Amino acid sequence: MSVTAAKGFTAAGIAAGIKDNGNPDLALVVNTGPRLAAAGVFTSNRVKAAPVLWTEQVLKGGQVSAVVLNSGGANACTGPLGFQDTHATAEKAAEVLGHSAGEVAVCSTGLIGVRLPMDRLLPGIEEAAKELSAYGGDKAAIAIKTTDTVHKTAVAEGAGWVVGGMAKGAGMLAPGLATMLVVLTTDADVDAPGLDAALREATRTTFDRVDSDGCMSTNDTVLLLASGASGTTPEAKEFAEAVRSVCDDLAQQLIRDAEGASKDIRIEVVNAASEDDAVEVGRSIARNNLLKCAVHGEDPNWGRVLSAIGTTSAAFEPDRLNVAINGVWVCRDGSVGEDRELVDMRYREVRITADLAAGGESAVIWTNDLTADYVHENSAYSS
Repeated sequence: MSVTAAKGFTAAGIAAGIKDNGNPDLALVVNTGPRLAAAGVFTSNRVKAAPVLWTEQVLKGGQVSAVVLNSGGANACTGPLGFQDTHATAEKAAEVLGHSAGEVAVCSTGLIGVRLPMDRLLPGIEEAAKELSAYGGDKAAIAIKTTDTVHKTAVAEGAGWVVGGMAKGAGMLAPGLATMLVVLTTDADVDAPGLDAALREATRTTFDRVDSDGCMSTNDTVLLLASGASGTTPEAKEFAEAVRSVCDDLAQQLIRDAEGASKDIRIEVVNAASEDDAVEVGRSIARNNLLKCAVHGEDPNWGRVLSAIGTTSAAFEPDRLNVAINGVWVCRDGSVGEDRELVDMRYREVRITADLAAGGESAVIWTNDLTADYVHENSAYSS
């Protein structure tokens, strides 16, 4: 259930001293081949962290032999010296592993605007390399946690091949891409263009439709590495579905671990004129703080759903809108529907269905409620 579920990969996770609390904070994932194919998707935030800029360049070559990941510092908004730190990280990993720095991806997560303690990080890479193991996936997943309460791993199996992965993320979860740090691995024999196609389609309908708090990170990275160690080349559609399955599993784990959340909200927009309309409406509902507060208070306030729909450019007629909360159609034809007292909101998952009555397309967006715990956690994050 990790990045080492696929053959041809080793991993490690250690405490290098980057975090003041002494928790694990440095992970290493190594592709032992024979193939070193890779693809990646990154944040669309115009303010990008140094490791994102570095790894974007690495991916242009279509090969990644190792990934160095650290928690405890984002290395974002740190200027030219921060980029030099990322370069030095890749160089150190290349030196220790006998690889090329141009094939070493780097990922960082943590507080923005603070330089990394390179006097701890670089020796930590040497230590992590000594701990590399085919059973080190869980330790690597633990080492990349920040405000995560649990580590997140997933796996999908094909006919003689596997896709595995790990993710971190609990805050700054919003589309565009990819809401967190993710490393996916496979022992299928797939080239870089094949990986890229599968990854982009998977992230489009999974990570890109998680919108917990509307905040887009500077460090979001999703990587997919292929070792080819199984010697099997799956059919493209089958492989893409396995990648999507792992991404969907990890995305659901992110939602369940979102900072301060007490409710997971599934927003399904149906009968839209286009998929884009469905996604736009879903995101508008997901980012409506009044609605998120109402869900936290277990109040089926469907008027807030309609008001969110009304801010979009989607095609619909106001007097044809329908809204259901946990299966109860509380709004019919833009007005009062079934008795709202019939809605049971006691449980963790809340399902909202918005029917635009404008076509046949649909989309699902996931979000969370807005809680006092979320406000407290983020007011104290830098301390």
